[in-house]
Amino acid sequence: MKICDLTQFYSPLSGGVKRYVHEKAGYIRNETSDEHVLIVPGEKTERAGDDRSRIYSIRSPLISRTARYRALLDLRSVGEILEREQPDIIESSDPYQVGWKAIAFGKSTRTPVVAFYHSHFPEAYLRGASKLLGRRAGKSLMSAAQRYVRKMYNRFEATFVPSEPLAQILETWGVRNTRLVRLGVNTDNFRPEPDDSTESRQKLEVTPGQKLLLYVGRLAPEKNTAALFESFRILATRRPGEFRLLIIGDGPERPQLRRVQAETEGVTWLQYCTDPLELARYYRAADVFVHPGMQETFGLVALESQACGTPVVGIRGSRLDGIILHDQENWAQENNPEALAAAVDRFTAQNLRAIGLASTERAAAEYAWPVVFARLFCIYREVCANYRRSRP
Repeated sequence: MKICDLTQFYSPLSGGVKRYVHEKAGYIRNETSDEHVLIVPGEKTERAGDDRSRIYSIRSPLISRTARYRALLDLRSVGEILEREQPDIIESSDPYQVGWKAIAFGKSTRTPVVAFYHSHFPEAYLRGASKLLGRRAGKSLMSAAQRYVRKMYNRFEATFVPSEPLAQILETWGVRNTRLVRLGVNTDNFRPEPDDSTESRQKLEVTPGQKLLLYVGRLAPEKNTAALFESFRILATRRPGEFRLLIIGDGPERPQLRRVQAETEGVTWLQYCTDPLELARYYRAADVFVHPGMQETFGLVALESQACGTPVVGIRGSRLDGIILHDQENWAQENNPEALAAAVDRFTAQNLRAIGLASTERAAAEYAWPVVFARLFCIYREVCANYRRSRP
């Protein structure tokens, strides 16, 4: 079987979609006799790889200087690659023009096309705008987004959704083909190694007795990072010197982070970390991972942190609930900086090491990538078989 992944959510600075498709390519090479083709935007048009796994990069304009994302607009080249490769199944991770191109190609060549709903974009990008427009206009905007999602995703043979709450939302919107496909974690990279945390904490200037808080991800409104920054300001004011904050990531809310960094002591910022082994060392160095997001479709960084033995604190009511492998009793009950600061204070008073190590065992058993992909490839085979039967 030849599987083709097609996405424009792909950046050299990493991200959840990039990790997913690269882990899949590794699984195909090491565990199967299948082939993998990946089509993504890039700085220039080129092909890399071999007979088992190939990456096609198509020259595309830059749309984010911080995250290095590009808009894949050359759909003609996409079609030419698909025509040349003739995959047995196409998986689109794009809700825009690239997704529609995949649908059109599948229809014209009788190739099954599935989608992975990685980003709940109506909630992430339109909810704030709808509030500014007023109640009636905002309601119309969200209704239009729901119609768009329903129209697009019902054209796929299946829509993979990483969490049950998100699947329920899409089903309520009228998407009839959802399949639960959880993301996973590389347990060779992300695992407990307690002996290496001391050196990392020293490099980060964490003194004995301090609690190191960690956040990894984009600095953006849809990630609710402004609430995280303000919550740390509150903690630094109330408990001077007791907490440090390590931020790994970049985005439009960088100025807010820099202000907190200038006004408080104990904030370290790394623009990006592309080496998974280095990232794992940061996870292990932290006492707790703080995840302020309310709109996550899955929360891969929270899973990676737990796999390394570092527990997670956040805000109740997000879609993270399904992948938090320890209790959330001390999480914030409301989405505001005061509540998040109080939650961090309560949570870090517990036996964090014991909580983290218990979570590690569950992460390896339930979310290791080979376990996840074994389930996914069963769905691939089922989709292909059903497609052939319905289109003799």
